This record gives sequence, C-alpha cells and structure tokens, in this order.
Amino acid sequence: MNAGDVMTQHIVSVTPETSILDMAQLMLKNRISGLPVIDDKRNLVGIVTEGDCLRRVETNTEPRRRRWLEFLMGPDRLANEYVHTHGGRVSEVMTPDPATVAVETPLHEVVHLMETRRIKRVPVVRGRQVIGIVSRADLLHALASTAREMAPSATNDTTIRNQVLAELARQPWAPTNLINITVRAGIVDLWGVVLAEHQREAAIVAAENIAGVKAVRSHLAWVEPMSGVVIDDPSDEAAHRKVAASESA
Repeated sequence: MNAGDVMTQHIVSVTPETSILDMAQLMLKNRISGLPVIDDKRNLVGIVTEGDCLRRVETNTEPRRRRWLEFLMGPDRLANEYVHTHGGRVSEVMTPDPATVAVETPLHEVVHLMETRRIKRVPVVRGRQVIGIVSRADLLHALASTAREMAPSATNDTTIRNQVLAELARQPWAPTNLINITVRAGIVDLWGVVLAEHQREAAIVAAENIAGVKAVRSHLAWVEPMSGVVIDDPSDEAAHRKVAASESA
C-alpha cells in the first residue's frame, strides 16, 4: 500500500496569518491535533500541532528557569522561545519545512518517517502543494478496512502442521531445530524449548495465524542461556495442575 491509498483528501488547513485562537478552535471543531500551514498559492510552508501550544503565556505554562540557566542558553534561544510562547499568529509557532511524502511513497516508508521524526501526521504533496494527509488514525483505518483475507482452511492436520513449520522456517527469530509441532483436529501443540522469552509468544502467534487452526497450546520451556535455568510455559503448568486436581478429586 502507498500513502495515496490511505491518505485523507479532505484537508483542513490554516494560513501563516491565522491567529492562534482560530487555529485552536479549528482543531477542536474538527477533532484533529495538527494542521498543515498553506500560503495563498496553496503551497505548504509548515505544520502546526497541539504540541506547539503546550507552552503558552495565556495558560501560564511558559518555561520558567533559573537565571544562570537562561544565561547559558543565550539571548537568541530565549528570544526565539519568547516568540513561540507569546506569538499570536500560526507563523510564529509552526514548524517550518515539515517532512512530507508523495502519493507513491510506500506505507512502510511513511511509518518509518513517523517513527524516526516522532510525528503523528505527514502531508502528502505533489510538488509543494498539499493533496492529502496521512495520520496515525489513517493507518488504523487502513488496518480496520483491510480485514485479513483468510485462505481456504487447511483440509487436514498434516497440511496445518506443514504450514506452521514453513512459517517458522521463514522467521529469523525462530529456533526451528528446537521446536516440534503436533496437530490434532485443528489444535496445534508446540513442544520443545526456546532460548528467549518472546520466542515462545511469537511461535504461538505464528501458529494462530495459520488458516484452519482452532487453538494453540504451548508446552515450550524457556531455557535461559547464561544460567541454564529452565522455565516452563505458565499455561502448560496451569493445565497440568488442572489435570492433577481432577485426578485427585
């Protein structure tokens, strides 16, 4: 999927001259936390978010520091900070030259950009003109709308076992030489050991995602490599206790 497949085309925007009050009211009205800033030629010049309004003189939340720290910061940084906390126009608080993507940008690159820049939305541009926005909410919508297309259920337990083994073999984290799998009536049992705690959980997920699997039971013991301590699967221990209790009743 690309950015163009998930982007919101209805763009709510502000101009550099929009007042901070109008900007805040627009965010609240549309229930969004960020807006592209567009000039009179429809070119993107910045982006403004709710985070840009956290430190404001109106709410008495502007930074307060000791004099010696302000001296170390220097007048230029302090003056820039003053503009950000006291400025009345969007141009004075916005982030200029924001990160952007194109319609054809693969979705995994969009997500990588969001993660590395620690941002919640990315404008989609053609040239310098904004044609859409991809936000984290859009990614959730994409996830919800692309419900997994289940392959036809495996016809027998042997097929299920082979598919689980094949899925584990494709994963670099899977200790395939230490795990055995049995399948009966669509119920997968995982046997053996893992060398890291999350390998057990990942193996269960891998089995659960195979078409035709009705349930997954883990009997995987975790062997801590440094100490050699063996930690049984908690769910397996619970099952043993339940069986023992029923036998003694």
